[in-house]
Amino acid sequence: MNWAEVVTAMLPEHLLLAGIVVLILVEVFMPKPRGALGIALLAVIAAMAAAASLGFGGYEAAPFAGQFSVDPAGLLAKAVVLGLTVPVLLLSRDDFEDSRFHLLLLSSLYGTLLLLSADSFLTLFLGLELMSLPVYALVLLAFRRDDSAEAALKYLVLGGAATATFLMGVALLFGATGSLALPAFVEALAAGDTLSTAAVVLIVVAFFLKAAIVPFHAWAPDAYEGASVPVTAYMATIIKAGVLLAVARLFGAADIPRGMVELLALLPLASMVWGNLAAIRQTSFRRMIAYSSIAHAGYLYFAFLGAGEGRFQAIVFYLLVYGLMNLLAFAALPRGRDDAAGDAAADELASLKGLFQRAPWAALVLAAAMLSLAGIPPLPGFVAKFLIFRNVIEAGYTLYAIVGLVASYLGIYFYLRVIQYAFMSEAAAARAATTRALAASAALVCAAPAFFVAVLPGWVLGKF
Repeated sequence: MNWAEVVTAMLPEHLLLAGIVVLILVEVFMPKPRGALGIALLAVIAAMAAAASLGFGGYEAAPFAGQFSVDPAGLLAKAVVLGLTVPVLLLSRDDFEDSRFHLLLLSSLYGTLLLLSADSFLTLFLGLELMSLPVYALVLLAFRRDDSAEAALKYLVLGGAATATFLMGVALLFGATGSLALPAFVEALAAGDTLSTAAVVLIVVAFFLKAAIVPFHAWAPDAYEGASVPVTAYMATIIKAGVLLAVARLFGAADIPRGMVELLALLPLASMVWGNLAAIRQTSFRRMIAYSSIAHAGYLYFAFLGAGEGRFQAIVFYLLVYGLMNLLAFAALPRGRDDAAGDAAADELASLKGLFQRAPWAALVLAAAMLSLAGIPPLPGFVAKFLIFRNVIEAGYTLYAIVGLVASYLGIYFYLRVIQYAFMSEAAAARAATTRALAASAALVCAAPAFFVAVLPGWVLGKF
């Protein structure tokens, strides 16, 4: 084993692990632990810089052959995931003063990075569980909400069902191919026999559960609503990114057989339609974002219908834009009563009434995020959706693309309703204008790269 190669290839993971160890030591040895946010930020930024440096340098290695490998595109995808975590940490300043949140988040992030380098189902399973298990506790940390324990339990049940389905699929795959290497999935995808097809379907369904695809979305909106704002932001962006990038690594550049097209088209289409329709009826901002994320998961899974060559590129670009816009919206969200003083009131959309009069910068940032998520040109969300649907049409699935485009228009209403509340409604009499500490910093961290992506999408796409 080449230890220099191990250290270099896993440098982002090692830096996160160093942050976890330092946080534990501070918690154990300091009588009044402080600085958890700074330590976590330093670890994440250092890991992001390492991943970006290696990726732009064209580094490629397989320190654990058949289990773990890195390539430039995967390293840059890791840099994107780590970069999206920075505003999540900044938003956590108001909610979590001790190190529990930061320890759990870094642990979950470590698992997410493993997913992007997995070469076998053993490593993939390890990454999935490391990513998921800390999130169950993160949801529970929203102790100010009466429904946080229920939300954590529901998310645990969903995660457990996904894990059981995944392991059953892997067991059948091993029986069909005699291998646990990721290429065995592509082999089973092309085989067409009953055992291989059952294995592929179970594994895909497990990832549908993880990404909250209809009809497997079940309690995901309850978990989003019951968690605190930083945790909801993390679940809606980083967890979603980890799951979809793992699926992209699983499929690779393989073409989708005709028999699997319906599974990868009809359920994502149902997610687009139901996610957008259900979001229209929501009165809670977090719950609305939950249904919005269900619809966006449908768009992301649509990418697998396109040609294998541009699939990873389209998914990473979409996740980058989607993550930036979601985090931008959470950064602009005023602090709710439930976040500040233990009141169990939900973060109602009505609290956004008159936001432009109370906090103009927050209203403008929120409007930009909503318009981009709706896919309005020339914002980056339009480019991301265009890329997905263009690939689907070029692959010959024009009807599916048209239905998906029509479904995407359903989402414009509830995004515009948020803007209508912020700009065209009078402020409620008892609403405070407080925003989150470091919210402006989080918004800037998201807005700067979002502007760059909007101006130079071709340059960004060319890196993946």
